[in-house]
Amino acid sequence: MLKSSYTENMTEAGCDEAGRGCLAGPVFAAAVILPHDYQNPLLNDSKKLTAKQRIKLRKIIEADALDWSVAMVDNLEIDRINILNASILAMHYALAKLSVPPAFILVDGNRFKPFQKIPHQCIVKGDALFLSIAAASVLAKTYRDDYMLELCTKYPEYGWERNKGYPTLDHRKTVLSLGFTPFHRKTFSVQVKAGER
Repeated sequence: MLKSSYTENMTEAGCDEAGRGCLAGPVFAAAVILPHDYQNPLLNDSKKLTAKQRIKLRKIIEADALDWSVAMVDNLEIDRINILNASILAMHYALAKLSVPPAFILVDGNRFKPFQKIPHQCIVKGDALFLSIAAASVLAKTYRDDYMLELCTKYPEYGWERNKGYPTLDHRKTVLSLGFTPFHRKTFSVQVKAGER
């Protein structure tokens, strides 16, 4: 059972990102503030859920949350400032869009930069431990998937409806064959190793 809160009675915003390891598309981040005693037995790390479960939970999260927001940083900015900084920036953008100001920030992972002097805590695999981070992971993942599904209509050869921009073997082979689209991250490796051919 995931925990409903990290602090005793502070308004907490859980933050997570999606798309960090992709070859194409933006990185998305979400910030979610849930009621302090919130419970939802279905909510979990988005990677442990099916696509149908994530879509169902997205509607529930958006209805139940005290506040939520989603933001993105595009591939050009990722190439300019690197993916770690872009992921943190996307989280900052999401936090800035909240209309309910959080008193504490929970972040999935082990790296973050302070946001508006609000105290924060990084938690490795936090999306499997705290409901607010799990909720943020679901929103970030589903909104990014929707974005990539829209993009794949413009570039159907790259299979983004299947790989969502992640470096699958087929995706890397297609990039090596057809080249980059305007949405690819040009600082990311697309090599195909001998054993994969």
